[in-house]
Amino acid sequence: MSHHGSPPRSGLRLMHVHAHPDDESSKGAASTAMYVAEGVDVHVVTCTGGERGSILNPKMDRPDILANITEIRRQEMERARDILGVTQDWLGFVDSGWPEGDPKPPLPEGCFALVPLEEAAAPLVRLIRELRPHVVTTYDERGGYPHPDHIKCHEVTVAAFEAAGDPERYPDLGEPWQPLKLYYHHGFNRPKTQAIHDAMLAHGLESPYTERLRDWKPEPDWDARITTRVPCSDYFGVRDQALLAHATQIDPDGMWFAVPREIQEEVWPTEDFELVVSHVPSQVPESDLFAGITDPA
Repeated sequence: MSHHGSPPRSGLRLMHVHAHPDDESSKGAASTAMYVAEGVDVHVVTCTGGERGSILNPKMDRPDILANITEIRRQEMERARDILGVTQDWLGFVDSGWPEGDPKPPLPEGCFALVPLEEAAAPLVRLIRELRPHVVTTYDERGGYPHPDHIKCHEVTVAAFEAAGDPERYPDLGEPWQPLKLYYHHGFNRPKTQAIHDAMLAHGLESPYTERLRDWKPEPDWDARITTRVPCSDYFGVRDQALLAHATQIDPDGMWFAVPREIQEEVWPTEDFELVVSHVPSQVPESDLFAGITDPA
């Protein structure tokens, strides 16, 4: 079912908590754009500035860009934010980087992943109390992929979701507010990847996922954790524009754009989430992050 013609959903508030600038465009961006179009107030929280992000687009790999990467990533974020129609806050932590080598080197001093949880959750508690979202989303406990900042983002969001409504916790950070639902993104799930891979081959196209699927052991129990599939294929184009705004991170000729949008729309027209905590009665499976929230006041 699609939500066309449904009344504007003003008064509803959604908060996505992400690790780096560009995550808001690569995870859940089409449903974000759809909710914005329906009148939901969507706020993105970005834990770090992406300072240690490498330049992943060969066309942008220039010394002048690398020297100013923090500022350039802020500008990219502003463009993506405008395209998606969201408001956004930086939590102000420093990117931990992706540890490379065997054994992995220690994480850089002062980075987000090393900040004690109580301290790292505080600015998010403050924002939750200030902005009063009804729904909060973040990554699963594996981080979606095991980047130290993604795992830390998960931990911080779960902790802040619980603490924000508790008057005993962080008493100086504003009036308590308890969001009603907490979700994890399941954007890179195996069934979706397999379905798109099969469709590419069926159309006589080369699949970008051949190697990944070969090494990806099926985990039916993990896949079964998806509770909520939000139909949002009308907004895949907006998602793509938001991704392209992160020009240092996204190669327009790379894997993100290897699958024709028509195939994506036909094979997997949803973005997928796992409902983890709900303080309202809601039946799963769902097709809407706000299912069960009847009175936004």
